Amino acid sequence: MAELIYILRTFNWQAILDIIVVTVILYQLLMLIKGTRAVQLLKGLFVLVIVSILARQLGLATLTWMLDKVWTMLVVALPIVFQPELRRALEQLGRGKFITMHPVTAGAEEFKKLIEELIRCTQVLSQNRIGALIVYEQNTGIQEFVETGIQIDGVVSTEFLVNIFVPKSPLHDGAVIIRNDRVAAAGCFLPLTQDPGVEKELGTRHRAALGLSEVSDALIIIVSEETGVISTTKNGEIHRYHDEKSLRDLLRNEILVEKASGYNPFRRG
Repeated sequence: MAELIYILRTFNWQAILDIIVVTVILYQLLMLIKGTRAVQLLKGLFVLVIVSILARQLGLATLTWMLDKVWTMLVVALPIVFQPELRRALEQLGRGKFITMHPVTAGAEEFKKLIEELIRCTQVLSQNRIGALIVYEQNTGIQEFVETGIQIDGVVSTEFLVNIFVPKSPLHDGAVIIRNDRVAAAGCFLPLTQDPGVEKELGTRHRAALGLSEVSDALIIIVSEETGVISTTKNGEIHRYHDEKSLRDLLRNEILVEKASGYNPFRRG
């Protein structure tokens, strides 16, 4: 009780200001990285910290020695691993945009509408043999790929997406990336898969979709320009010949179950 009274007596406006400033900085840093793969890296570091503490407490000498060596390597590796995020933070600080407002994550009704728009869009694209590459961001942030295209922040609609992919339009060759219930960017460049076992008949769109699915948990929809076949990729696997029902079932499972069922503070709003 005496300690609490002492703390309250020494608590002045400077201490309050200090707490507010630190809180805002930490919040903005979390918002800055939650749209990137750095989130998964931070989770891995957190696991290493817990394991290191347990190893020391339990007296596991060999494991402690190994983890000490790992931490020594990480001191050198971390600035390299987090180089994109550090660059973005410094750029935003230089532009005076470090402190920004972050939108609220959409709810179940918005996601249901999104699914129906994606279904309608892919059916129109397939019937007209218009090639398309649509990425739906999930837990692993793909902000670095968003930044390769034209950032939009637009409402997802069939008409909007079809117009993006119409042949000879400025953005039709790249990928559209959807974040939550909005189009984050269009004309984005994706990494091609390095898997030598990919079927020879698959074109650049399919290889780009596979490439992104190998480095993230994004769900990617591909519409073939030659055949109109609708395919999806996730976690390095491709599923082809989707009809309207199978695609709807997949999207409901991936979006409604994964996104609308719960809140994840590391998801970009």
